[in-house]
Amino acid sequence: MTALADARMHAGASTLRVASVPASHVYVRHLSAVDGDDGVLRLPDPRPADGRTVPGGWWPPVMLDPRWIRDNHRSFDVFHVHFGFDSVETETLIDIVGELREHGKPLIYTAHDLRNPHQPDPRGHREQLDVLIPAADEIITLTPTAAARIERLWNRRPRVLSHPHVLEREFIVRPRPAQPFVLGVHAKSLRPNMDPLPILDILADTIATLPGAVLRIDLHDELFAPDNHWYDPDTGAALVDFGRRPGVEVRVHEYFTDDQLWQYLSSLTASLLPYRFGTHSGWLEACYDLGTAVIAPSCGCYAEQRPCAVFGFDETHFDADSLERAVRSVYEGGAERATWSARRAERSELAAAHRAIYEQVLAG
Repeated sequence: MTALADARMHAGASTLRVASVPASHVYVRHLSAVDGDDGVLRLPDPRPADGRTVPGGWWPPVMLDPRWIRDNHRSFDVFHVHFGFDSVETETLIDIVGELREHGKPLIYTAHDLRNPHQPDPRGHREQLDVLIPAADEIITLTPTAAARIERLWNRRPRVLSHPHVLEREFIVRPRPAQPFVLGVHAKSLRPNMDPLPILDILADTIATLPGAVLRIDLHDELFAPDNHWYDPDTGAALVDFGRRPGVEVRVHEYFTDDQLWQYLSSLTASLLPYRFGTHSGWLEACYDLGTAVIAPSCGCYAEQRPCAVFGFDETHFDADSLERAVRSVYEGGAERATWSARRAERSELAAAHRAIYEQVLAG
């Protein structure tokens, strides 16, 4: 039995079937009620026929194909796009919208990224938003600032719904161990919106003035692999060189597994996001689940997601004084942490809100 057939078999008369792009992402999975009693069935992500994936186990969403919609439109009631459409051409999105209209299937779009953090040139993403946002029967986003921008640029008013928890209950309720002050900057593989070098200069100087404080810098080893897409040995060497500074540790490693990532974030007092551009952050939400403070740039909408310290940093400016103030404020003040009771209640509210939106668009 195929996954779609199995989904149809288990769908009751009152169950709303959602083709969610994707369904396996933690954000999407945690839009369902904890007890699963929200009457929404999100179809499983179809695997591509050739089994292709990229690092992290992700694959281009098979549902983002007019032919898939044509062949499977009887299997879902609503089509809900979150992530992954940067893997298709804008013309394909136009065809997808046409196919959905042909079969009378409502389109929901959750605007996570108004600026794609993986694309240095914003024009391609904007072209795709120019298709999705006007065509969507309902739009959702995560923060009031993002909603205001959408209303200003496209004359559409989104629903603002918060980001659900990222970690499971066992991690959210686990006590934090006593530890020294550790400020972490994870450069990952230096995706286009990251610019850690000017930040690290200031951080290394600041950490040296804070008793017992450590600056931990992490980066992926693929920066040093000549056959890798992210090969950048010069920047990698500059990052590693910070390990010569007092109070600075540098670690080069493969991608963390989820468990390793949660262990890493829990070992930090604060995590700094070295982003020149972007919109929202699941990393920030994971930190909130674990009680790790976040120091966020002024670009995007990070400060509206959860409480965090903010410094001036975007594509046109860097306020070094504000960065030093942010580090010192976290050093002296600690962090807020999510509680499981609040996260569970929030998740129930999100599940009910999404069910209501699906019912509304189906009612026409």
